[in-house]
Amino acid sequence: MSALNATHDPQLRSWVESANAEGAEFPIQNLPFAVFREKGADGTARCGVGIGNQILDVGQCVPLFDGLAATAAEACRAPVLNPLMALGPEAASALRARLSALLSDGQLVHREVLSRALWPIDAVELLLPARIGGYSDFFASIHHATNAGRLFRPDAPLLPNYKHVPIAYSGRSNSIRVSGAPLQRPWGQIKAPDQAGPVFSPSQRLDHEVELALFIGAPSTPGVPVKVGEAWKHIFGFSLLNDWSARDIQSWEYQPLGPFLAKSFATTVAPWVVTAEALAPFRVAPVARADGDPQALPYLQDAADQASGNLQIALDAHLSTARMRERGLPAQRLSRSNAATLYWTFAQMVAHHTSNGSSLDAGDVLGSGTISGETADALGSLLEITVGGTQPLHIESTGEARTFLQDGDALSLTGRCVREGFVSIGFGSCVGVLAPASPPVV
Repeated sequence: MSALNATHDPQLRSWVESANAEGAEFPIQNLPFAVFREKGADGTARCGVGIGNQILDVGQCVPLFDGLAATAAEACRAPVLNPLMALGPEAASALRARLSALLSDGQLVHREVLSRALWPIDAVELLLPARIGGYSDFFASIHHATNAGRLFRPDAPLLPNYKHVPIAYSGRSNSIRVSGAPLQRPWGQIKAPDQAGPVFSPSQRLDHEVELALFIGAPSTPGVPVKVGEAWKHIFGFSLLNDWSARDIQSWEYQPLGPFLAKSFATTVAPWVVTAEALAPFRVAPVARADGDPQALPYLQDAADQASGNLQIALDAHLSTARMRERGLPAQRLSRSNAATLYWTFAQMVAHHTSNGSSLDAGDVLGSGTISGETADALGSLLEITVGGTQPLHIESTGEARTFLQDGDALSLTGRCVREGFVSIGFGSCVGVLAPASPPVV
């Protein structure tokens, strides 16, 4: 579990002036990782670190590092973050400490070398940050689980197992694409309640889900479950994630084995990975379980995890319709929720995932599941916001209405950590624009 250190000092400033701006997403206290290459070129992809409105090509600066930090910096010459992730938290921490020192305003010796390795973020293409071998999506928000369950099972919104076991499904890792990558309305089998049988057609109830992606760092050992208290040794960092969902396909296909084609057509992840260490100031205790809730089984219990196992991350979802963009109008916020409200902690997710002896590899992604809060302004999906499509969302600036997403709609997620006494940090953005379905299959 990451502890506070000199890299979190709120007095730190960078000689990269944009990192010191009020509200900067990537101040020196953040230093998130991404994979990039020059925009409009076929250049080699490599790993970088965000600082203000710039990205530092870490591999270009290897001579400025030594020891474990040099090993980690060398790993950043790879076209994905997996080699760095696999080195584990000590290497990532050593690299972060040296980067913090090199980029701080007290650094005078190496600025010229570092400046040559800096690229404006607007001048580069940000790529999928890791080679993702495994993807599992959890269901960790009790508010979302209750809201969704109420639509299908009004008398029993939560299934009996929810408060005992961290529920998840196995997704398709090759469905994950980086923010801004093409997104197309999927086809699937759909059966309306008043239809005798299903039809094969494009989804008409396309939805977003506000989530976080946990990236595994150091791999676990096959056959050896990870204890809750050891789980953060295997967590490299977090990104924003949108688990697109075709609700009409989902409602017909999910019984009895769970989500399939309703989810596997696309999942969008932000390019920036905020490290576990950068998030140390924003660790909080999980929300206390309600009276009468069962205690977690022993393999899911850990005192330290219950003291600071959740993350205080505010997550916003914004909708911009094609008409809004044509008129130059700002996006409309759909929700603001917070990861601190999750019922299951990230360490419990890792522990449960490996409890049967299965292992996790560097670059694997665990999705949090939709993060919703208790109030109407904190609902992380249109399914919840429109009560299953029965109460349309009104677009204030154009007079449009939405039950679910229409072609041309752009959905963006942002995240921010704020805590008194510390510098606020951001996660960049996770954006998808919905294109029409492909021509019919003949």
